[in-house]
Amino acid sequence: MINKIKKTANGLFLKIKNNIESKKAEGYIDTVVKIIIAVVIGTVLLTSLYYIYTGVVDPTLTSKITGLFAYDPG
Repeated sequence: MINKIKKTANGLFLKIKNNIESKKAEGYIDTVVKIIIAVVIGTVLLTSLYYIYTGVVDPTLTSKITGLFAYDPG
């Protein structure tokens, strides 16, 4: 019984030791690539929304507001 516990504990210790000593950075590189892609997509979306706003919405809104304040009833 004690030998079985020692064997299990030793196997678990070796698994943990091998995981700690392995110098793989695959998970980190994947995460960095995902973050870079998200930043690029976010920048493209924000830039396109800005140009849509300044090119379409802002001139229309400005002309309508100017028309409201330039009311001449007579």
